[in-house]
Amino acid sequence: MTFPRLPDWAVYAAIVIAILVAALSRRESIEAPSPEAHADPAEGPLLGPLTPFDPTVVVDAPDGPFQPQSGTAFAIASEGLWLTARHVVEGCRQPALVVGGGQAIAADMRLAPRADVAMLITEGGPAPLPVAVDAPLRRGQRAFHPGYPQGRPGEVTTRLLGRETLRVRGRGARDEPVLAWAEAGRSRGLDGTLSGLSGGPALDREGRVIAVTIAEAPRRGRIYTTAPDTLGPAVRGVARGDGAIARAMTVDNYGRVSETLRRNLKVARVVCLAV
Repeated sequence: MTFPRLPDWAVYAAIVIAILVAALSRRESIEAPSPEAHADPAEGPLLGPLTPFDPTVVVDAPDGPFQPQSGTAFAIASEGLWLTARHVVEGCRQPALVVGGGQAIAADMRLAPRADVAMLITEGGPAPLPVAVDAPLRRGQRAFHPGYPQGRPGEVTTRLLGRETLRVRGRGARDEPVLAWAEAGRSRGLDGTLSGLSGGPALDREGRVIAVTIAEAPRRGRIYTTAPDTLGPAVRGVARGDGAIARAMTVDNYGRVSETLRRNLKVARVVCLAV
């Protein structure tokens, strides 16, 4: 007994369908909104120490007068201490934190000398985020970045690629060690630039701060954060978040958790007031 020979087009179609099914089944969820959590794939090796051989990425800082811009900040001590990115407020005469209802609270600032980090100081503040800048990092581990991209609520999730050196040219020229992360997803409806996310926290899966978001490379699909080598000295003896209660974050709930952080003002929008 012989079976009829399938035509070539049918064989090729079956192969193409099988490849598409396999490819789609391997994609990460880029929008976060189902209530069920699922385990991430195994993370890679521990991130090594800073070396002179780390790759370098070059960014150009504007040389002209300071232009007010919007960014993100987060609470690190209930006494009214916040962190943001230095480039968000450097040159601003009066930074302020938006608290809702069209109102903003003026803040004093202190700029870190060796990192793209600034501390904002207000009269009291919310319960802080837990800080874990000395936590071991692994290549491939996931982070979550809540904040105000484009001046609106939004969040991104990433995976750690490794260390790089951020070479800033122009105003504030410097070389700064950073962590490079590959964008793995973002909240629904968030398209285009992530400008405004700068200064926001990078949170691990336990909801602890491990870095400050400072830059993006849209064409490369990368986000850059502070490295422990520079953030640690900037917050040592200041951050009071170690005893704060964190909430576990997953690709399925990070949108909701981020919204809760913004609503409780643990994560706030930073603006520059006209004076």
